[in-house]
Amino acid sequence: MKKIIFTLGLIAASLGVFAQDAGSPMNKAMNSVTHSRDFLMIQVAYDGWAGSPDSVKTGFNRGFNIAFMYDMPLKKSNFSIAPGIGISTSGVMLKDHSMDVAGRVNATDVTFPYTTTNKRYKVATTYIEIPVELRYRSVPDNANKGFKAALGVKIGALVDAHTKAKFTGPNGGKTTDKERNKEFFNPWRFAATARVGYGNFALFGSYSLNPLLKNSDKYDIRSYQIGIALSGL
Repeated sequence: MKKIIFTLGLIAASLGVFAQDAGSPMNKAMNSVTHSRDFLMIQVAYDGWAGSPDSVKTGFNRGFNIAFMYDMPLKKSNFSIAPGIGISTSGVMLKDHSMDVAGRVNATDVTFPYTTTNKRYKVATTYIEIPVELRYRSVPDNANKGFKAALGVKIGALVDAHTKAKFTGPNGGKTTDKERNKEFFNPWRFAATARVGYGNFALFGSYSLNPLLKNSDKYDIRSYQIGIALSGL
């Protein structure tokens, strides 16, 4: 999964550089289109959990999203609708706690045991998403210029959930323990999104409208992201 995301990022960067050449076929093709389409959007974020247990502290959490969007103007106005498809990854680092997601007989909820054994402990999730945005652009015919803002929603299907612990073993060796289990996670995520920026760069945020965990009587954890978006490529 990481290799796929890295490859897509390199392709996006290459297309951006290639398009800067005024005489390039890519640039000529873009200039022949009267309305920019924002085909690609890349987001780098700080991730967090709202509603997590007070005793559970998180560290330098990070997320990465990439989506292919298609911009559809609303008649001759500054507004448009943009649906798309993408992938979203998140890594939340727990401090002095772990998240027990191992399959247990008659277990109905996750637990967050206290531990100082782990040097690093990450809870990672990956979603395939369908985002939809209502967009405003001060320069409607060119998404690469001017002020831009967007409000939207996205629906995500969980494709992976795992924890990864790094610690020092009894013999002093570095050990990594990965536990993959989607049993306690909601299979779907519904999130509200917002984005505001100028030209190709913007600040964005998203907030999950439903809990991270399913059938949980103890925790109402909602994931959120705040970060930087690159669009208009």
